[in-house]
Amino acid sequence: MSPSVPLQEMIRAIRSARTQCEERGVIQRECAAIRAQFRQTDNGGRSHNLAKLLYVHMLGYPAHFGQMECVRMIASPRYSEKRVGYLGAMMLLDEKQDASLLITNSIKNDLSHSNQYVQSLALCTLACMGSAEMCRDLAPEIDRLLQSSNSYIKKKAALCAVHIVRKVQDLGELFIPAARSLLSEKNHGVLHGAVVLITELCERNPETLKRFRKTVPDLVQIMKGLIISGYSPEHDVSGISDPFLQVRILRLLRILGRNSESASDAMNDLLAQVATNTDSTKTVGNAVLYETVLTVLDIKSESGLRVLAVNILGRFLLNSDRNIRYIAMTSLQKIVGTDHNAVQRHRGTIVDCLKDQDASVKRRALELSLALVSASNIRSMIKELLLFLSSCPPELKAQATSGIFIAAERYAPSKRWHIDTILHVLTTAGGDVRDETVPNLIHLITNASELHCYTVHKLYRALLTDISQQSLVQVACWCIGEYGDLLLKGECQETEPVQVSEDDVLDALETVLQSHMSSSTTRGFALTATMKLSTRITDNVDRIRSIVSIYGSCIDVELQQRAVEYNALFKKYDHMRAAVLERMPLIERNSSGNTNGEATGETITETNSSKAAQGERVPAPPQQQPAKQTYDLLDLLGGSSEPLQQIPAAQTLPISTSGSAGGDLLDLLGGLEPSPITPAPTATVYEKDGVTLTLSCEQQSDSSLAVTLTATNASESDISGFTLQAAVPKSVQLNMKAPSRDSLPARGAAQMTQLVMLNNPNKVNLKMRIRISYTRQGSAFQDMVQVDSLPGLS
Repeated sequence: MSPSVPLQEMIRAIRSARTQCEERGVIQRECAAIRAQFRQTDNGGRSHNLAKLLYVHMLGYPAHFGQMECVRMIASPRYSEKRVGYLGAMMLLDEKQDASLLITNSIKNDLSHSNQYVQSLALCTLACMGSAEMCRDLAPEIDRLLQSSNSYIKKKAALCAVHIVRKVQDLGELFIPAARSLLSEKNHGVLHGAVVLITELCERNPETLKRFRKTVPDLVQIMKGLIISGYSPEHDVSGISDPFLQVRILRLLRILGRNSESASDAMNDLLAQVATNTDSTKTVGNAVLYETVLTVLDIKSESGLRVLAVNILGRFLLNSDRNIRYIAMTSLQKIVGTDHNAVQRHRGTIVDCLKDQDASVKRRALELSLALVSASNIRSMIKELLLFLSSCPPELKAQATSGIFIAAERYAPSKRWHIDTILHVLTTAGGDVRDETVPNLIHLITNASELHCYTVHKLYRALLTDISQQSLVQVACWCIGEYGDLLLKGECQETEPVQVSEDDVLDALETVLQSHMSSSTTRGFALTATMKLSTRITDNVDRIRSIVSIYGSCIDVELQQRAVEYNALFKKYDHMRAAVLERMPLIERNSSGNTNGEATGETITETNSSKAAQGERVPAPPQQQPAKQTYDLLDLLGGSSEPLQQIPAAQTLPISTSGSAGGDLLDLLGGLEPSPITPAPTATVYEKDGVTLTLSCEQQSDSSLAVTLTATNASESDISGFTLQAAVPKSVQLNMKAPSRDSLPARGAAQMTQLVMLNNPNKVNLKMRIRISYTRQGSAFQDMVQVDSLPGLS
């Protein structure tokens, strides 16, 4: 190919290449010819060659050797060469290239050129790739051009000033007078540039924001002029007069009206007029309406105006465009905490969006539906959510189950309804629930003593129907083990009477034990349930003994250990079996209002008053038990042939209600008084927007340290996707354990804890940097905190 091939011929040759290797060959030959012509001092086709090089650069091939040619062409007096030179500079240069500094003087000269198009080239280049040094040197020239009489130059100078403010924030003060004067221009391009410049200045400096609040009446007048103006072919887009300028003005009004009563009052009438008169049948009108809604919801607007804004979002939900429905639900989710009643009016439309085919719309509809659940609509909303759960995509099931659990625990009208709802979720999506679901449901069932018979019958039928849902099977096994006697009686007023034999129950448990779908944890539940039934049935104890003995040689170590211990109860400690396998006591929680069952300080206590009311035997205090039980306990712990010295009752230590198992064990093994436990020192390291993070340390050894991070949410909206990341000095080894949960309910209903193990062999000064990430009302937040000294360490 000849070096003088025109640009069109080169493009045609590249496109006709049948392989990538052939394409590279064409480009390499052309680049070699371009290099050769760049070296010639008298080259009349420089702009032609640089244009071809820019096309090569667009294809992704290296073109850096053309940078100096761009600098030379920018300095050329010919407009055709300047145009290609500036275009090459914007494509091949950036602020990190040293060659960019060489064009600073050329740009300064061209900014004073008599030709407006040459000035425009210099302004576009500076706005595209101007470095901080270039912006400082050329800012006075830009300020001068902002006061030019040429509208074409002023609109480009305004956008160039925006770039300068972003690069060097301190130069914003230079452009304030000129920016304010530009609002009196009639040219829409100049007005658009002025509004963008003022928006940038206000976002970066609070003092500038206060000064520009005085321009709110001017902006309102400009906006009213756009609304009432007649048809203008130059600015009309689908019947809307200059929607781009309208959106920019509304965005600026939102910034100026935020946290300002006077500015908000000045724009309330305008916003109502825009919201009422803008056509919502076209996408352009919807864009203006959406910006209006955001402005109304962000400023201190009147209540009626906020209801109007919510109703506009409700109309968006009925739009056939999924993008419009998505942004409507995103906006509604942000205000559901403050305008809950207004959003509730559109609950039916939001629930209908759960049936949408688009996965993003479904996710937003699910998040918003969960946020709309309240005590007044809990039954109807959960019914819709359960219906959605049966057909929702796999990636949404975990979020749906977690949200249903939180809502059911917070607003459950009755315990039976609560239990039925959770069992329905486990039956539908038992494989997608969190690990804490099983103990939480067990706690709920245990405390609902009047529903034990109903629950065990319902779970038994569910177990016979499906054993693939592991969480459901685990709860069913636990209930059958605890309340198997109620199941065998068949006297349940809540459900249809079903005659269940002992063999039927054992067959069901044995099926779980032998199923390939059962996990190790599920088999452990089933084996324990089988063992507990040995004290609740009379005719099949030998069968239970044989089932347990089979798993004494199981390859699963956990299952084998359980079987060996249960065999020991049958053989050596049969007299203790009834006491060991009696029903679990009622469970009380220290903290109330926990959501989704994740409590922060649970204690299991045996409530004597409840047992007495139910006619059960209340156990005597430990110091009054026969000595034989003490020998049996020591025998289980290791055995001793020496007799145990009796300790008088008056000298025994009182049992601590804080559950200090270490003190009781020391008392049994020798009467030593345990030293009082000193709580780990705690410090609050982060507190912002309702999120509080505390840190406590506990020294494990000379070099190891256990750090516990505890997070709570005191705001009015739930937090999801809560994650913590920690960084320590390089010589310190860090091991972060799994967090207790990844969501924080509103109003401090529950807390998240995460254990961090630190190993500091070199004894360096411990510092920790923690990154906090979470999502609230559809918006992602991220923050970082530096902990220079850990509490309790010298």
